[in-house]
Amino acid sequence: MEAETPEAPGSRYWPDLDPLPLFRDNLMSVDRESAFLEKQGVYPGRLPPAYLLAISGGGDAGAFGAGLLTGWTHQGSRPQFTLVTGISAGALIAPFAFLGPEYDETLRSVCSSIGPRSIYNPRNVFAGLAGDGFADDAPLARLIEKYVTRELLAAIALEYAHGRMLLIGTTDLDSRRRVVWNMGAIAASEDPRALLLFRKVMLASTAIPGIFPPVMIDVEIRGKHYQEMHVDGGVLNQVFLLPPFFIRGFEERRSVEDRERSVYIIRNGTLDPRWQHVPRRTTNVAYRAIDALIDAQGMNDLYRLQVAAEYAKEEFHVAYIGDNFNYPHAREFDSAYLRHLFDYAYGQAAAGSEWKSQIPVVTLSAWQLEQARTRAKQTASVSAAERSSSAAQSAHGNP
Repeated sequence: MEAETPEAPGSRYWPDLDPLPLFRDNLMSVDRESAFLEKQGVYPGRLPPAYLLAISGGGDAGAFGAGLLTGWTHQGSRPQFTLVTGISAGALIAPFAFLGPEYDETLRSVCSSIGPRSIYNPRNVFAGLAGDGFADDAPLARLIEKYVTRELLAAIALEYAHGRMLLIGTTDLDSRRRVVWNMGAIAASEDPRALLLFRKVMLASTAIPGIFPPVMIDVEIRGKHYQEMHVDGGVLNQVFLLPPFFIRGFEERRSVEDRERSVYIIRNGTLDPRWQHVPRRTTNVAYRAIDALIDAQGMNDLYRLQVAAEYAKEEFHVAYIGDNFNYPHAREFDSAYLRHLFDYAYGQAAAGSEWKSQIPVVTLSAWQLEQARTRAKQTASVSAAERSSSAAQSAHGNP
């Protein structure tokens, strides 16, 4: 809690330990928004509706979120978001979603041009076991460096000054705590090292432990220099927004007591687990197990956010990859898979059919039901054959 990033002091929070700094900064964002609207001469004495966007992790399924946002622009009803949050793959999308349709072509370009070697370089098993990850994420770091420029930070800083917020989550592995980073505050810092910190946070939020190396972030405690080890924010949360009590705090402010709020959640994944053959190798088994754990946790996050929205009287909207998307997923960050998933999400959003008002309680797809019926028939056929064989053996006096 005492550790500060010298490039942008006060730009991160530990909500599990002390939520008050994040609460305070959110109230300050309301003040900045009010002041900006008054300066524009459009402040009616009550703040306009707030639109909150949370983008989940999901690895290469992040192409879904990118396609959805660009298709939403085409459809014509995409709002400007008061708050945008991102975790893991969502952290890579969040800055461009925050800045709006002007950056849609950036999202399209990335999803249509990258492949596995644009994200990581595999290490041999001995280097992986002796090092800090089975893959080198230097290609992803270069990709972030290409698109996260000083011009991008200046644009984010301007929106931050207008009262909008961009938050990204990482996991501090040393303390085993989630950390929420105020990316607008980092962008607004005058320290020339702020750009490097901004990029590091984005990279850290995607660093799956054991697969990618952790990101070491410099901090200071009472003048002494230390380093923290940060990894994928999805270790502790797959998607996040502000806790419900923040809303109660806002409602104590007369200027926003009746403000309408709409929550939009992009889940970069399906709701139901999909069958996939797992090779009997240590890395494959470990990766699949971590993936299963994170996927289940992500569903819990979705239900939690839906309940929180109902409690706070917010409109709730969720989008996810439907059962009708079945393009083969041969390997992670396969170029053809990314393009097809982007186009699928774009088409869903452009047609206005992407958002659901609640998470289905039962999420068995037609394909899964058919598979279950097939397995049941096969089991019944095997049982019938076994009974027939047993009866025949008994008739012949066999044991």
